[in-house]
Amino acid sequence: MEWIEFLTFNLERLVTVTEFVLETISVICVITGLIKTIQLAIALSRRHRRHTPFPFNQIRLRFGIWLALALEFQLGADILATTVAPSLEELGKLGLIAIIRTFLNYFLGKELETEYELEKKKTDDENSIS
Repeated sequence: MEWIEFLTFNLERLVTVTEFVLETISVICVITGLIKTIQLAIALSRRHRRHTPFPFNQIRLRFGIWLALALEFQLGADILATTVAPSLEELGKLGLIAIIRTFLNYFLGKELETEYELEKKKTDDENSIS
């Protein structure tokens, strides 16, 4: 039975380290997304013509994609955390957080998909007019 305790201890350490890595990657995704979105906003503002509306949807799409990716990593970290949750209360909290993040990611994905289709249609319409 001593070897099971040893394996359990090492599994908990591995889960803790991996959970930290996933959460770190999630933070990096948000920061990278913010930087890329700012770069896009600056580039778009330089090319923006006065008589056309500013393409905010492109900016939302860029940042939304990075947020969706960050949520995926957060969800992975939540799933790992539930594998070693010591109490039912913590397990319930982690489960609720995972559900909330899953719904956020789902609806963000749907919104991004819709925005992408609208942006693509708009671009196709502009190209057909030109």
